[in-house]
Amino acid sequence: MGRTTLTAVATTAGLLVGAIVGLTGAAAADEPSATGSWRPPGHTIVKVTGDAANGFTVHRHDGTALHPPTTSESMAECGEYDTKVARVRCRTEVRVWYRDLGATKTAINWARYDARR
Repeated sequence: MGRTTLTAVATTAGLLVGAIVGLTGAAAADEPSATGSWRPPGHTIVKVTGDAANGFTVHRHDGTALHPPTTSESMAECGEYDTKVARVRCRTEVRVWYRDLGATKTAINWARYDARR
């Protein structure tokens, strides 16, 4: 894999794991704050903006932000593989990662909408 593709893989995997941990099991693992209210871990994804074509920005609870490469940048890296099988595998992985990042954005937006009702 190319360096940019590995970065995209690591970033996307980290985002998805962070989202899963933040949305499912983190509440049980963390202690309440001094005020008695629960605070999510710093790595919890709280907002996703943008899209795959123009670039996502992933905001975390601790104030950090990630900017994964756009789909076209990742796909261009896939084109640098030597074999057709490797190129197809890379492109499929990129499509799945960005589809899932989009789904994460939708889920967070829906949860915020539902919480306001």
